[in-house]
Amino acid sequence: MEVNMRYFCRLIRKYPLSAALFLVIWYLSFFTPPHTPLDNVRFIDKWVHVAMYGGTCAVLWAEHLLRNGHKSIGPRALALGWAAPVAMSGAIELLQAYCTGGRRSGDWLDLAANATGVTLALALGWGAARLRSRGGRGAL
Repeated sequence: MEVNMRYFCRLIRKYPLSAALFLVIWYLSFFTPPHTPLDNVRFIDKWVHVAMYGGTCAVLWAEHLLRNGHKSIGPRALALGWAAPVAMSGAIELLQAYCTGGRRSGDWLDLAANATGVTLALALGWGAARLRSRGGRGAL
């Protein structure tokens, strides 16, 4: 257990902005949102999900490449950087469906929107890493 906690703490130190944004996602996933005029916009909540997960994962890849001195994204990082946020999203949707007393509802389309955001960020991060490994200027 101690080894896992050390690994977790090391991840937080390496990716502080990403960790903070993931905490924000957890918070936003369980608070009761206020009603706004945007509620009438069709699929606005799905676009919000794409933006939240896409933005958070884009920050994750930026931290991976910039803060940690990486010039590329290896296959293990690619797989984990996609699967972990999608799995977290699935867990949140299940918790919303079964543990919020009806205040929130789990939605498979939310999971799909979250996975879309994660996938877009992964493509952006992978492209930036390729540019960076070739010595391209302006890439992350």
